Amino acid sequence: MQKIYKSRQPCYNIWGRYLLFLFLPAFFLTSCKKDKDPDPEEEEIISPTTGTRTQFTLDSIFLYARHVYLWQDALPTYQDFDPRVRYGNISPEFTAYKKELFDITQYKKNSAGIPFENPIGAGVPKYSYIEKGTGRSGSTAAIAATSSPILYQKTWQEGNQSIGYIALGSFPLLSSCQAALDESFAAMAAFAPSNLIIDLRSNGGGYVETATYLTNLIGSTALNGKVMFTEQFNPIMQNGKATILKHQVYLDEQGKTVSYQGRVATMADVNFSEKENTKIFEKKGKLESVKNIYFIVTGRTASASELVISSLMPYFPVKLIGQKTYGKPVGFFAINIDQYNLYLASFLIRNANGWSDYFNGIPIDVTITGTSSLPLGDPNEPYLAATLDLISGKVKSSTSARSATTQSTQTEQQEIPYVPMIKSDLKLKPLN
Repeated sequence: MQKIYKSRQPCYNIWGRYLLFLFLPAFFLTSCKKDKDPDPEEEEIISPTTGTRTQFTLDSIFLYARHVYLWQDALPTYQDFDPRVRYGNISPEFTAYKKELFDITQYKKNSAGIPFENPIGAGVPKYSYIEKGTGRSGSTAAIAATSSPILYQKTWQEGNQSIGYIALGSFPLLSSCQAALDESFAAMAAFAPSNLIIDLRSNGGGYVETATYLTNLIGSTALNGKVMFTEQFNPIMQNGKATILKHQVYLDEQGKTVSYQGRVATMADVNFSEKENTKIFEKKGKLESVKNIYFIVTGRTASASELVISSLMPYFPVKLIGQKTYGKPVGFFAINIDQYNLYLASFLIRNANGWSDYFNGIPIDVTITGTSSLPLGDPNEPYLAATLDLISGKVKSSTSARSATTQSTQTEQQEIPYVPMIKSDLKLKPLN
């Protein structure tokens, strides 16, 4: 029998939150035997029923990864991985958990033999992470608490070109910023610019729903019903066999529990199919005039920001100015394990053309290196100046670079803080 930490709930004794006799699908339990895969209905993982709080947490991190992680097919069995032996003597315990997670993320490699979660620092995977606290905490809490993502906006006429500019610092909870976005784009619609500049140079991401809402504000009614993007979970998740998720309570978009089939809904009740997780355009607001879109980006532009860029590429002439983006075409939802939130890369983002291959960043059209001390919206600010030159035709798209300062692109990419692409609109399976 094995014990797995469930999600934190009020009035639960932490030592009572373990799962007994958890059956895991065989697809998840990749072994060295290639000639015959074990039957998912028959195989049972057996892990100790006794142990310390740290040992149970080590078990849980790996076993959740075996079901939820996007690249779970590359992971060994629990017996082969043996987290208690590998990490049980590492102190402090949080260091042990981070080391375990890092090792989990290095199994799956791309065609060049490089891990998809190639480290961004010593022992730091590119996407997945664990943080102390439950519910919204750490970087997630900081994003959620932001009242408005809008750093600056303006509209103006330059020659025969009508231009709208908006700088967005993050994608907080939609409920906290929808009014600000609506007001901003109402003003934009009144001016009716044909060229829209979206400054995402410092936007590390945030909530998928907010990024989706922004994309619907930008797109015209002509896009209604067309695919914006698809979230692709691993086959176990898609087929509803991630049984371990029945120990994670499902919360709606207001953070409240939901009744489902006479009980409290769990994450195992969520529909993770591609069909249910394909977003289509549903026009918001009255902006209909945009013909060309320009994104100002850097190595800090990541996650939900890249989602917006990728989603608009099939439908608009899109140009990127600045530096290659971070490269995070994956998203997360929080998994509560005792005193921690675990964020495993759980789904892949594909646009309407099926494109998702920007793990190394989205390439740019005009290169600007470094940072600028001039305020956002200043036409002399190097990033905006280069964009205006591109709009006016003074320069063509190229990889020729101009410099704002001496700071390197590599430095910018390494300094990005953890900002997960957070999914909070998970839908339950239809009731029978």
